[in-house]
Amino acid sequence: MPIDLRRARPARPALLPTTCGVLFAVFVALAAAVWWEWAPLIDLDQRVADAAHEAVVGSATLTDVLLWVADWLGPWALRIVLLIVAVYALARRSYRIAVWIGLSIAVQYAAVYGLKRLIERPRPTFDDPIQVLDTFSFPSGHATAGATFSTIMVIVTLLVVRRGGLRSLLSVLWIACGVLVGLDRIFLGVHYLSDVVAGWALGTAIALFLWWLFTRTAYAVEEPTHPAVAGTGRRQVGVVLNPVKVGDPEAFRTKVRDAAARHGWAEPRFFETTVEDPGASQAVEALEGEADLIIVAGGDGTVREACGELARTGIGVGVIPLGTGNLLARNLSLPLHTGDAIDNAFVGQDRAIDIVRLSIDGSEDSTTFLVMAGLGFDAAIMTGTNEDLKKRVGWLAYVVSGVKQLFRFPRTRVQISIDDGPFVRRRALTVVVGNVGFLQGGLPLLPDAQIDDGEIDVVAIAPPHKFAFLSVGLRLFARRKRTDERLDRMTGRTVTLRTDRPTPMQLDGDPIGDHTELRATVEPGVLLVRVPR
Repeated sequence: MPIDLRRARPARPALLPTTCGVLFAVFVALAAAVWWEWAPLIDLDQRVADAAHEAVVGSATLTDVLLWVADWLGPWALRIVLLIVAVYALARRSYRIAVWIGLSIAVQYAAVYGLKRLIERPRPTFDDPIQVLDTFSFPSGHATAGATFSTIMVIVTLLVVRRGGLRSLLSVLWIACGVLVGLDRIFLGVHYLSDVVAGWALGTAIALFLWWLFTRTAYAVEEPTHPAVAGTGRRQVGVVLNPVKVGDPEAFRTKVRDAAARHGWAEPRFFETTVEDPGASQAVEALEGEADLIIVAGGDGTVREACGELARTGIGVGVIPLGTGNLLARNLSLPLHTGDAIDNAFVGQDRAIDIVRLSIDGSEDSTTFLVMAGLGFDAAIMTGTNEDLKKRVGWLAYVVSGVKQLFRFPRTRVQISIDDGPFVRRRALTVVVGNVGFLQGGLPLLPDAQIDDGEIDVVAIAPPHKFAFLSVGLRLFARRKRTDERLDRMTGRTVTLRTDRPTPMQLDGDPIGDHTELRATVEPGVLLVRVPR
């Protein structure tokens, strides 16, 4: 699934071009001062260079550290990392991001190459130099590459990391990396202070300016050209809100109220979920209030509970993804940025999607899911995930749990029946019944699954031993459609799974305990979800 570019949208549209203008102005001012050998700057550069050299030249350990940084955080090392990120973007079909990264690298390299030969500033000289280079000094190629690297990595982090704490930590790390690369050049005695500052300004400006050029149209939110709900004339909206998933519930309510007023809707009514009642009764209350649109704000679990009641009502559902996985939103290409998701709820178009009716252990009672149900290893991951860790680092907590469970959880004897046909026996690590195809990170677990095709897709992952799980994972990433006993995919309208002993199961990422039978039946096109026009 393509990465939603709007997650890195600045609060003020003019912020990016203004910042680029300031950075370019700083660079031009420094370049002019160096070109005309402005005495105050030249004197400052020399004093800083002398002080840095004196601090380092007597320490073999510090010298080794500086040389190590120069080798391992050099321009080509940073460019290789960026190219890997570009390949990741291509795998996510985010071609705009991949081209932006590649062009930023090329422009930064060409700019430094040309400017060095235009200005021809000699490098600092010392009687006992740490490192001697015979190329020109202004601007610093390392500092420019480091700034471009930091800028790109911060923006990519904003796009793909949802959790604020982890996002902030990674952003600080990338910025520190760029700063370290520049300072390293000063203390090695191969660049003046102005060379490095100019490189920082130039590298940041190039990456930001190209980002602004590439994403101006992606930030546009289409305004409605006709009423969001035709025929009722009332335009009432109800909001099912999981307050635990919102940092500031009142600020969130204000955003929804402002958007409702902006798009011509009445004052929203809010219905907050609780631990005991995670969304179903709130959706019923919203329906009883004769809402023309119901917005569900929360994680996949909240969305599942609410949408189970909203199916077959003909009422459009706007989804505000506030969870860790947000798989429904990702598979429908819904905005992940909260403000954009709110706008989409009011101005988007309705898309009819399937839901899946589920019964457990032969019970007459049933529930529904929208994304995936599973048994075995994947459910054990959900059960074993540390909730405190998940709050801090988001979906990475699932990775930690997965590594632990991979070497603990045994394979399970499973019988699988499609459309009440003969049972197929598998000794599987995990079996997933899916209404959508992609997991976090764009992993194509069920690449042919469509949320509106009237069918359920099943995959049984049965590596002969734990280390064979790696080869199965590579097949998933490669989107290979070949099936065998290690990776068996099936499709039908009804799926029954049976195990020989109670096995962990999950619905849309929420553990539901250990059971021995799961029966899933698709209900085609019964839920209307607001998607971008």
